[in-house]
Amino acid sequence: MGHGWEGVVLKLMRGRDFTLTVTGAEQVAERYRRLCLSDGGMLRATGVHPTMWVRLWFESEGRPHQRAYTLVDPDPVEGTFSLEFALHDGCASDWARTAKPGDTIEATVQGTGFTVPDPLPSRMFVIGDPASLPAINSLLGAMPETPATVWFETPHPSDADLPVRTDAERHDLRRVPRRDAGAHLVDEVRAALPALLDGNPSAAFVWIACDAATTRRLTAYLRKELGIPKDRVNALGYWRTV
Repeated sequence: MGHGWEGVVLKLMRGRDFTLTVTGAEQVAERYRRLCLSDGGMLRATGVHPTMWVRLWFESEGRPHQRAYTLVDPDPVEGTFSLEFALHDGCASDWARTAKPGDTIEATVQGTGFTVPDPLPSRMFVIGDPASLPAINSLLGAMPETPATVWFETPHPSDADLPVRTDAERHDLRRVPRRDAGAHLVDEVRAALPALLDGNPSAAFVWIACDAATTRRLTAYLRKELGIPKDRVNALGYWRTV
């Protein structure tokens, strides 16, 4: 399968292509599926960093489409990692539902990057949902000693049991049902965050990865109303409502 004009652009931007092979699959929850893969030499070639992601290529209606997914438990020595899919309608979810050992998929590495804050924050605040769960877990693993409050939005009842890798001693996990197109999550964060900042917004680090509209609203609130410095906020809309 060719990658179309997007593939050409990624090549010009020094994207690197690899072929991944499915080695196993696990239905984690009703709408959440984990695939184990061998990396085709990718991790040794690119290295690994927290929240690292790859672009997978799918075909839909005869055209190539790419979607980004965060690596779960990457092992450069063994050349393995997993990918987790929040299942919905679409070509990526359709592929993930039926993928079996031996199946292959093309991937491009380009654009991924994350640097652990320096100095480390006194407290971390993480806001996400099933689509960003792998990145949330990677982030928490990258700063295991940093206390964190995690707001985890759950669009479906089965999402309430998804495996957020929190430590009860250091992490405060708050599962928030999705209501009013994300407005309920925004309200929950606004109600709690000012007191949690304890008058020192510059000492915190806030990481947000929700739907695009909710991410924009939260980012504006953090910057304009709470005065959190730009370099202490990492925000990215992971998906768009339709």
